[in-house]
Amino acid sequence: MMKIYICPQCGCMRMVSRRRDVGCHQCGSRDMRLTNLDLEKYSSMSGEERVSYADAWLYIHNRQKGQ
Repeated sequence: MMKIYICPQCGCMRMVSRRRDVGCHQCGSRDMRLTNLDLEKYSSMSGEERVSYADAWLYIHNRQKGQ
C-alpha cells in the first residue's frame, strides 16, 4: 500500500511503500510525517495543488518553508 509523506521542514512530499522511517530527498530531514492523502487523491492533484497542500500543511503545523 502506497502512503504519502510530507517533510515538516521543507514541505516536500513523497510516495512510499513498506517504510516507516522516511527521509526527505530535498532537504535531508529524517523526520517525514504521514499525510491524510490517499494515493488516488494525490495522483489526481496537479503540481500547483500539491504545492498548495504542502503550504497549507506547513502553515497549520506552524512552520514556514525554508526554516
